[in-house]
Amino acid sequence: MNHAVLYGSSVAEAPEIREPRHAPVAHLVRGGVVEGVHYGSVVVLGADGAVEFGLGDIEAAFYPRSALKPVQAVAMVRAGLPLDGELLSLTAASHSGEERHLAGTRRILELAGLGEDDLRNVPDLPFDPVVRDAWVREGRLASRLAQNCSGKHAAMLYTAKLNGWSLDDYLDPRHPLQQAIAEIVEDLTGQRMAQVTVDGCGAPLFAVSLHGLARAAARITTAAPGTPEARVADAMREHAEMASGSGRDVASLMRAVPGLLTKDGFEGVQVAALPDGRAVAVKIADGADRARVPVAAAALTRCGVDPVALAQFATAPLLGGGAVVGDIRPAPALAPDALAVTMPGATQV
Repeated sequence: MNHAVLYGSSVAEAPEIREPRHAPVAHLVRGGVVEGVHYGSVVVLGADGAVEFGLGDIEAAFYPRSALKPVQAVAMVRAGLPLDGELLSLTAASHSGEERHLAGTRRILELAGLGEDDLRNVPDLPFDPVVRDAWVREGRLASRLAQNCSGKHAAMLYTAKLNGWSLDDYLDPRHPLQQAIAEIVEDLTGQRMAQVTVDGCGAPLFAVSLHGLARAAARITTAAPGTPEARVADAMREHAEMASGSGRDVASLMRAVPGLLTKDGFEGVQVAALPDGRAVAVKIADGADRARVPVAAAALTRCGVDPVALAQFATAPLLGGGAVVGDIRPAPALAPDALAVTMPGATQV
């Protein structure tokens, strides 16, 4: 197995572990009054990889959560995972638990000669509320297959099996599979990891910076055709619903913006990159999912994406008595003609 570094640049030191110095990134406006403020951090990279805009603290260590899944998928392909198309998209997915997601996960396990009992992710109900409600009505219980990370876990098992690695402990950070993934995380983010812990699904989770996450996404989308990076990007873009689910904002964003690769993560994380290397990454400090998409859309506008293509994502409606009485919108500092707040780890433009 070849773990050669794809990019010639050296790997920087790990980001500092500190309380992030976040800035206001979204306003909750009800009836013309700012009722609430979401803090967070935003980074925008140009096609040359330079930071064109930074708000908040883009260099502090943080956990990307599932936004790191495309990087994990690249690592598995580099380690010999032979999947493409829908099944490779599912490898990088936080899926909704739809039947196609369950069937795809079963197929990956079948290719590995394994079954659901070999999975070590935590049992859960489907992520999508509609699918989950139907699941409960049918009297079905939480399962490892339905949990939103099951595609990734099935692919991890398949990769381990192909390399002759042990299966029972494939989630141990010391396992050869997780060591290979950690190496690629450092390669693509361009920095050492600050910390290793356990994600919600049970897999190792690596702390990097928001800047590093955006850099990794850009490296994936600008990689040469046929490389593991390009294979992952192509699979996710061509099978966006497999990487998320029907009606999910991740799939909708990729459909709305040609060539865009994007991935969400729990606790208010979003990363996105275009084929020319322009990229953005967002972290909402309080983990609020409702602010994630409007802030990401504003960042993509700053990245040069046509605002018309992003119009449906620019705000989130706020209801009162069943009627729209306000919205969740990006903070003024994210407007294209605004300056970034001058804070440690952020760049003023």
